[in-house]
Amino acid sequence: MSSSRVLVLNSGSSSVKYQLLDMRDSSRLAMGLVERIGEESSRLKHTPLASGGASREWTGPMADHEAALKAVSAELAKDGLGLDSPELAAIGHRVVHGGRHFTEPTVIDDAVLAEIERLIPVAPLHNPANLTGIRTARHLRPDLPQVAVFDTAFHTTMPESAARYAIDVETADRHRIRRYGFHGTSHAYVSRATAKLLGKAPEDVNVIVLHLGNGASASAVRGGKCVDTSMGLTPLEGLVMGTRSGDMDPAVIFHLMRVGGMSTDEIDTLLNKKSGLIGLCGDNDMREIRRRIDEGDQRAALAFDIYIHRLKKYIGAYYAVLGKVDAIAFTAGVGENAAPVREAAVAGLEELGMVVDGALNAVRSDEPRLISPGHARVAVAVVPTDEELEIATQTYALVGRI
Repeated sequence: MSSSRVLVLNSGSSSVKYQLLDMRDSSRLAMGLVERIGEESSRLKHTPLASGGASREWTGPMADHEAALKAVSAELAKDGLGLDSPELAAIGHRVVHGGRHFTEPTVIDDAVLAEIERLIPVAPLHNPANLTGIRTARHLRPDLPQVAVFDTAFHTTMPESAARYAIDVETADRHRIRRYGFHGTSHAYVSRATAKLLGKAPEDVNVIVLHLGNGASASAVRGGKCVDTSMGLTPLEGLVMGTRSGDMDPAVIFHLMRVGGMSTDEIDTLLNKKSGLIGLCGDNDMREIRRRIDEGDQRAALAFDIYIHRLKKYIGAYYAVLGKVDAIAFTAGVGENAAPVREAAVAGLEELGMVVDGALNAVRSDEPRLISPGHARVAVAVVPTDEELEIATQTYALVGRI
């Protein structure tokens, strides 16, 4: 393929994140963010990485996503990288929910758009924004291949025993209720990168991936394929997160409705935006929580302990699911940067073969690295995630086959 560039778009309800990559060497040519779309104070920050130039910022009204993408195109054009460049091979779009239908990256056409729209009831916060970005990009470059890469796709290899909830089958099927999982591009990238770090092929490695950011999820990956993951029908299930509760007795919801008099929307807001670390101690920044702990703050200490307790439960559960574990990989903002979290998560698991070397764990680096001693039976790794590169790689591989 003569064209080698891929533009990756991650469209939110009022924002667009983007990166332009050259797939000949996976280098980043430019990146940026448009936020507050639809407001008078819309803001675009653009960084031309290829030229090493300084970031440029623009503030002013952007009525909609089309205006935002036109502004992005104008900034790229200043660096000779515009959307009309013949070097642009495709646009890759992050789409949060692909349901059971989309198991791999997919070239977007009207039928694909209709299916993504059909999934809005199970992803009401994300799929509408993703669709807006796709439609806008197709309008601006109708001649260019556009590819959807789904957060849920990596998890579609889960067996039914892991994916199904133990509720009435007909009801579940009618309303598409099952575990879909999220952060799939990250789990796919990190599991492969961990195998590479160990000098092995992905199909020869069993990995527990811990994607720990403001949103957090765990996955059990056997031979390169996901066999279980912590998030479910929505990103609410699983680990304790920055503002989400994670696992909880479903009857709490009924109790809040009957006894607390709370509405469905109020409970939704509580569990998704006012729970997790921020609900437990008022902070969802792990750095601030650790600072408070160092100052003797008991509420912060309890929040940290609850966070770690849940993390340990999933590590142990996925060890049991996999039977044999070659590595555990920490990734995303907290996983990559919070050494105390990594140390506490593995502490006491020596009988499972997991040990963290204190000196290695304290090292700050942007490179994949092992933080376990050489004699450890299970490698403990820190692997920076790269979801944009994963989306670009999958997009470029697909359009190269067209």
